Amino acid sequence: MDDTKDKLNSTEQLPTVDLSTLSPDERMIQEGFNDLLNDYLNSNHRRKVELITKAFNFAKQAHSGVKRRSGEPYIMHPIAVAKIVCSEMGLGSTSICSALLHDVVEDTEYTVEDIQNMFGEKIAQIVDGLTKISGGIFGEQASAQAENFRKLLLTMSDDIRVILIKIADRLHNMRTLGSMLPAKQFKIAGETLYLYAPLAHRLGLFSIKTELEDLSFKYEHPHEFEMISRKLEETAPMRERLFQHFAVPVDAKLKSMGLNYEMKARVKSIYSIWNKMEAKKVPFEDIYDIYAVRIIFDPLPGVDEKNQCWDIYSAITDIYRIRPDRIRDWVSRPKANGYQALHMTVMGPDGQWVEIQIRSRRMDEIAEKGFAAHWKYKENHVDEDTELDKWLQTITEILENPDPNALDFLDTIKLNLFSSEIFVFTPKGDIKTLPQGATALDFAYALHSDVGNKCIGAKVNHKLVPLSHKLSSGDQVEVLTSRSQNPQPEWLNFVTTARARTKITAVIKKARKEAVKNGEALVLDAFQRAKEEPSTQNQDKLAMYFGFNKRDDLYYSVEKGEVVLPDNIHKVIKEKNDNPLFKYVKQALRMATKSSDEKMEEEANEKKPVFDKKKPYLLREDELNKSYILADCCKPIPGDESLGFINDDGKVVVHKRSCSIAMRLKSSFGERILNTVWSSHQNVSFEAMLEVKGIDAVGVLNDITRIISNEFNVDITRLLIEAKDGVFAGRIKLKVHDVEDIQKLCVRLSKIESIKSVARVAD
Repeated sequence: MDDTKDKLNSTEQLPTVDLSTLSPDERMIQEGFNDLLNDYLNSNHRRKVELITKAFNFAKQAHSGVKRRSGEPYIMHPIAVAKIVCSEMGLGSTSICSALLHDVVEDTEYTVEDIQNMFGEKIAQIVDGLTKISGGIFGEQASAQAENFRKLLLTMSDDIRVILIKIADRLHNMRTLGSMLPAKQFKIAGETLYLYAPLAHRLGLFSIKTELEDLSFKYEHPHEFEMISRKLEETAPMRERLFQHFAVPVDAKLKSMGLNYEMKARVKSIYSIWNKMEAKKVPFEDIYDIYAVRIIFDPLPGVDEKNQCWDIYSAITDIYRIRPDRIRDWVSRPKANGYQALHMTVMGPDGQWVEIQIRSRRMDEIAEKGFAAHWKYKENHVDEDTELDKWLQTITEILENPDPNALDFLDTIKLNLFSSEIFVFTPKGDIKTLPQGATALDFAYALHSDVGNKCIGAKVNHKLVPLSHKLSSGDQVEVLTSRSQNPQPEWLNFVTTARARTKITAVIKKARKEAVKNGEALVLDAFQRAKEEPSTQNQDKLAMYFGFNKRDDLYYSVEKGEVVLPDNIHKVIKEKNDNPLFKYVKQALRMATKSSDEKMEEEANEKKPVFDKKKPYLLREDELNKSYILADCCKPIPGDESLGFINDDGKVVVHKRSCSIAMRLKSSFGERILNTVWSSHQNVSFEAMLEVKGIDAVGVLNDITRIISNEFNVDITRLLIEAKDGVFAGRIKLKVHDVEDIQKLCVRLSKIESIKSVARVAD
């Protein structure tokens, strides 16, 4: 500890707290923070202990009294995320502070402005970014979002730390996922495997990517995970013997070269083993490359790292026979995500092929931690912001210039975030990964957009099937094409991948554009024949006559033969138009030609209410249906956790916070969201639905209605109960004042002996 203190600036001291005086929770929190500080002080970043301590104390106070589902204090989660950011990603004080504060704005009353006032603009910007992407593609309703994921990444790359901290946040959530309900575990695991693991891999965070994959697999496929884990454990002694046989002569050779190194056997991850079993359709026993040998060396003074890799390569090939087609030189040309290593495969002494990975200590750090590991090899007191600029430039280049395969996973995220994968084979045996429910047409587009565009059908396992045929894992698919085929609008009804949907839409749009152009020529020709001026106004009148509010729609319909132009256009454009769309289109055209000043003046005259977003919006009883309305999608009632959305008319639409539409609004229209608080509602009643289940018995229905009507004086508006095989289930719609009424009613009904469950449900 003395050495660590010497590293600090003279003005900074480690905080000292007597742990014996603290409660168990306080002691846990303080010990967690002390571990974080020790990790930070062992890094090469500038010493900003005071700032980190300030962020810790602020977050601790903000989350005071809140517990995680596991029972531990909530602040332990931000501390754990900050430790991942520091020790596993190599980031500095700005990121550590942002990680400690990452849930404060979302989960407490504090605002981004509060963070900025206390910790400066940079940390506030990162916390704000993390808060914003807690919705959107990273949030509860990610599968329903329409954002383009790569565009989001490029937007967030204004400060890539937002994404990095989000990955760290997810990693800790995955490590503690055991305390969640099974349904939640499955949802989070699926999301992690589809989004966070590929993203971590793309950013060069290999060890985090591997852990995320294994943890996701553990919860998505627990039986397979347990089986592979058990077999790995059972075969560990055999692998250790193979490794020792292999290592003895190599060890002697490398020591004779004067190298300082470590040699270890790296076992393939459980998820990777399962993937290979599924892809090759073979059992565990037939996977032969379960382990690889990794040699990590400290460079000799004055000798180039690359040359030393090849020296080790040469030494090993003197001992074992090499397999020439399995050499991978990522030392001379590192991968786009920064990965550097020399891979080779040799025939071991026991007659098995052994993969060897040769890396310097620096290369190994970069392979595990990504570009951030470069900082460890800088001189002391690295400025995180300066180094981050260099890293960010590299990351941005990767995102802007993806190679064809590296970002393929992004295509499926929009529609298939939580789907399971299926593995489908081409006629030549190549494998393609598609989401569950993918069709033959999705497969065609996965091969190539031209193949998809010309697809007329497919053969699945040598049997002819239509384009809409849903594929299953293990299917072998041959795509049938025709030069005369073109994408049809109805294809959009059965494709599931975003790749296919995007390609089809693009072709249809292009075809429509050409049809519109041809249709316009026909309309202009008709005007010329009638010797009428083809002015914009006259064409608009013609469009309105046929019920279109856009000229393009008229052109398209004319080209397609859906509209036949009259011989006497003069009569059409001169007579009074009685079409019901006329008024609407006329008004729209008038608005389109108004100056911006006129529009601003009209908007100002509307006198829309102004909302103070720093304060909760009070939902007063006398303002219901005047200044605010209740959303039909989720039908909130007083007492429900809710939020408000300011619509175009200036009214507040109140949603339950758990409402899926509210989640989309929150992620897409954050500036229109209000925090709402209910006032007491005594004079207005709201509809709510109860679901009742129990044992069918004489008089049970009478007991239910008597309690609701007599004891609680509540009106029943609908009652539906069905009994079968001695049990009953029913739904009761009734009118209540607030959530408290429902809670009391549920407690009372549950005391009826025959009733086994009673709960409020969505209508």
